[in-house]
Amino acid sequence: MSSEPNLFDLPGAPNGGSTPPPPTGPGETDVALHDAAQTRYLNYALSVITSRALPDVRDGLKPVQRRILYTMWQQNLTADAKHRKCAKVVGDVMGNYHPHGDSALYETLVRMAQSFSLRYPLVDGSGNFGSLDGDGAAAMRYTECRLARISDELLSELDQDTVPFRPNYDGTRTEPVVLPARVPTLLINGAMGIAVGMATNIPPHHLGEVCTALLRLIDNPELTTLQLCKYVKGPDFPTGGQILNSPDELKEIYRTGSGAIRLRGTWEKGEVGRSSKVITITAIPYTVDKSELVTRIADLVISRKLPPLLDVRDVSTDDIRVELEIKRDADEALIMAYLCRHTPLQVSLGVNLTCLIPTEQEDIGRPERLDLKAMLWHFLHFRMEVVNRRLEYEAAAIARRVHILEGFEKVFDALDRILEIVRKSDGKADAAAKIIAAFGLDAEQADAILELKVYRLARLEILIIRRELADKRERQAEIIALLGDEPARWALVRSEIAEVQKVYSDTRADRRRTTFASDDEVVEYDAEAFIIEEDNVVVVSRDGWIKRQKEVKDPATTRLREGDEILAAVGGSTRATLVLFTTQGGAYTCRFIDVPASTGYGEPVQRFFKFKDGERVVAVMSLDPRVSPGLHPKAEGETPPRHALAASSDGYALRFSLAPYIEPSTRAGRKFVKLPDGVEVVGVAQVTGEETIIAATREARAMLCAANEVNVLSGPGRGVILIKIDGAKDRLLGFIASRGDRDLMVVETSRGAEQTISTAKYEVTARGGKGRELLQRGSFTRVVPPAPQVIGVPE
Repeated sequence: MSSEPNLFDLPGAPNGGSTPPPPTGPGETDVALHDAAQTRYLNYALSVITSRALPDVRDGLKPVQRRILYTMWQQNLTADAKHRKCAKVVGDVMGNYHPHGDSALYETLVRMAQSFSLRYPLVDGSGNFGSLDGDGAAAMRYTECRLARISDELLSELDQDTVPFRPNYDGTRTEPVVLPARVPTLLINGAMGIAVGMATNIPPHHLGEVCTALLRLIDNPELTTLQLCKYVKGPDFPTGGQILNSPDELKEIYRTGSGAIRLRGTWEKGEVGRSSKVITITAIPYTVDKSELVTRIADLVISRKLPPLLDVRDVSTDDIRVELEIKRDADEALIMAYLCRHTPLQVSLGVNLTCLIPTEQEDIGRPERLDLKAMLWHFLHFRMEVVNRRLEYEAAAIARRVHILEGFEKVFDALDRILEIVRKSDGKADAAAKIIAAFGLDAEQADAILELKVYRLARLEILIIRRELADKRERQAEIIALLGDEPARWALVRSEIAEVQKVYSDTRADRRRTTFASDDEVVEYDAEAFIIEEDNVVVVSRDGWIKRQKEVKDPATTRLREGDEILAAVGGSTRATLVLFTTQGGAYTCRFIDVPASTGYGEPVQRFFKFKDGERVVAVMSLDPRVSPGLHPKAEGETPPRHALAASSDGYALRFSLAPYIEPSTRAGRKFVKLPDGVEVVGVAQVTGEETIIAATREARAMLCAANEVNVLSGPGRGVILIKIDGAKDRLLGFIASRGDRDLMVVETSRGAEQTISTAKYEVTARGGKGRELLQRGSFTRVVPPAPQVIGVPE
């Protein structure tokens, strides 16, 4: 052994030695690692939630979007200005407000300019800003941008002290905490984001519907979310499509703030030719890549998985037009139902109405999942706050102007004296002091008089000044009255929202793009509709090869790999299912048609199902009702007339219903038995409960008992003891379900001989014992399988 000391035994080690750790430096303290990690991670999580991933309920923007729009507003890149290079905008945003990567900034800018990403784009782009086919935008040095017209409604009130500001990242500038938006951006454009421990996914909506709901909520604050759904009927995606959710489902989503929207593309019938006809896809679901959709449909054409579909062509320009050529006698509804199931023509979009709501600290928001009414309520009260601050700002500005005009009015008739004072003064300060003393003015009024231009001394100017003063006093009285009258301010908020609705939504160009499907329009996918019904035979070998053939007269002559043999040959309709039971307790179900047709060796079964290491097929059953009738119980709670019995190598057995295994399973299959470690299923057979079970073990013991003594389980379980296994070397080799004296179990002995076991030779006893000893010397090596035969449809 090494004599070197252990690290943890050294002096000062965490759990060894008696010497204390060295003292920390000046100003340093000891902090536990888990405390430091927790504090830092929470700080990071809070930063991601409040400053990156979630939008604000008031202006509906994330910080990066807000900073881009604010920078463009500062640069006067309004809808009336010329476009400017995106690289310039991105550089200014990154240098002044958002010290992150330029690629992320540019991606955000591009998305705000894409008409297929935002329902109401906030940026007007010039150049290549990407496409629905997944093409990326050109580099920022090639593209140009300016604000879209609707962005004016987000930014125009910024210079009226309507929203709070905060320092930027280095304290050299200030930026708005939120934009004074007049439009409910959060709902009309939606938002997607992933934070730490939470996410948001708000779909876009129609501006006209959202504004109508806002107006109705102002008129009647007692309206509930369900009542507001009368006006906000559902999302309105920029790429159109058709929503499959029922009105009740949509109301539940808006009530709870979460759910899923089922959205599919739309299509229309086209030209009908001599041997074919055309279906034109006119809209695709939101976030779906059109080129990927066309590729997926083309794969179906090439692989012939959908025989009625002959060709696909993308002839889109500005509008989406994907033409599908199908056979003349094909059913369009069934074809499209198949495509909705197997391609992105139909998707499910999650809804999570999580956003930041204002708190007592004006620059920090709190994340919360809201319902529809709460989102509208927060926006309306934000607009009320903006209107209050705007009126107060305007009142202060008018008060300052009235003060100056009153000074002008007071001295206008004494201009000669004013000029005399100025001439005799020793400078501006001296002249101001003398004017203040002579006329009782303050410093601000005196300074304004001294800055007055000479042409303003004309006689007509006093009329202009008095007219302006009268107008200002009138407006001042109106503002004071508004600030003291809350209903009047709500009326002002209402009129501004109505004006936004009229300007941006009451046009033909802004009609709803996403429609709603009625129950009559929705054709559900039916896999059997595309399967030609005919009888086939599926052959499975002991080495796990599977194939389907039209007819198998003699299973012994079917083509197999060297050393392999037939495990089972079962028949049934191509629309029926078959189930494979394995040694590890798995049941894998598929349709007959899903098994590849072959006259060769077939395909490995692992290609279709996800088997574990060492898992093998031990039994195959056709669940065609003609082959296996009576799989369903006659009454609830009863055992089905025909069911299954399985036994495992540790001597346990169980009976179970086959009804749960009729429908096709996933690749992972279903469990029908629970097995201890090292135990395998040795066989599964169909029974009615009237059979006699004949089981044999390796130590040459046999058990003959009634099948109905084995318990029927409603779910996967271990079962009951069929035969006691004595010793570590012993195990159950197999069993048969005997229906009479002629049903024989043939076992092979360790000496190479064969021995038969039947009810005619041995007595039937109760289960659970050690069974009958059949050999005094030697053992059984295996159960000899019967000659293969097709278990098929009765003629």
